Amino acid sequence: MWSRPPFGDELRAELGSPRHSRRLSSSPRSRVWRVDLAGAPAVVKQIVDGPDAEERFAREVTALRLAARAEPPVVPALLGTDPGELVLVLEHLDHQRLSSDWIVGYAAALARLHAAARPQDIGMLPRWLGPDSADVESFLRLAEALEVAVAPGVSGEHDGLVHRLGQASGHALLHGDPCPGNDLPTSSGIRFIDFEQASLGSGLVELAYLRIGFPTCWCVTAASARLLDRAETAYRTAWRTATSTELHGDLADACAGRLLRGDALVERAHRGTTDHLARIPDRDWTWGTATARQRLVHRLGVVGRMTADRPDLNGLSRLSTDMRRRMLDRWPTLPPVPAKRP
Repeated sequence: MWSRPPFGDELRAELGSPRHSRRLSSSPRSRVWRVDLAGAPAVVKQIVDGPDAEERFAREVTALRLAARAEPPVVPALLGTDPGELVLVLEHLDHQRLSSDWIVGYAAALARLHAAARPQDIGMLPRWLGPDSADVESFLRLAEALEVAVAPGVSGEHDGLVHRLGQASGHALLHGDPCPGNDLPTSSGIRFIDFEQASLGSGLVELAYLRIGFPTCWCVTAASARLLDRAETAYRTAWRTATSTELHGDLADACAGRLLRGDALVERAHRGTTDHLARIPDRDWTWGTATARQRLVHRLGVVGRMTADRPDLNGLSRLSTDMRRRMLDRWPTLPPVPAKRP
């Protein structure tokens, strides 16, 4: 599909006139073109759709500038911007084929991205927001709808979890949607794109993506235990190298927080519209590589195992295990989520 990207006089004066523009596929929330600038390929992205377009543009620009500190690079270079048109001009990256152990390099690059922010950057991006009391209530209502007993004290465990996640320290540069497809394998390593949901917080909330199955993403992947161990070790090593500090915090809390979010069962355009966990007993729906019930069964299994030895989350562990068992009893043909990335 061919069209002309918005490219104003200031961008032309700075970068030259774009030639040979070609529209690329993108989400409904942006328009993207490949162009030639001074004989070299570049990407033009315009943020569109919705009253939050200006905020998403500002987040992406800020995140790209903060991430540019990382070495080796973890984002494409930001060549220019036009705030009036919500346009970014970015370095074009040639993609490489993914290896079977792609998740290891992904994790190391994610750590370098997270480490790019510094304490003095606090306030430049919003703080990451975790689950709240409404998410807890929705999750417990789902347990009741599945006829799974909720032991006394579980609600208090959930409240403690929500509090810990809300108070978690950290100023890591969080991508916001670090999904397969938003990571580009290149000859110089993984580069991340699409930072419209970027925030600051604890890097553990995105390291959790590897175990919990990329919860905000169309592409669910359940890596093997061996690959998960390699990937998490690669993350911790890259974090230590970049920051000269050890990674602190509890990955089980981060995974449990992802379990409570019913909005992570639907694509972004449908989030915040209804209680999606409440729909699970009556219907299933497909998003990307898995259905909502597949996603939830996987997350319940992960959290049930990870919290089994946590005295303060032991009730959540039993509840997650029982809910998973009940779902598999009720829908015995549910397959596991994919083990490989498409």
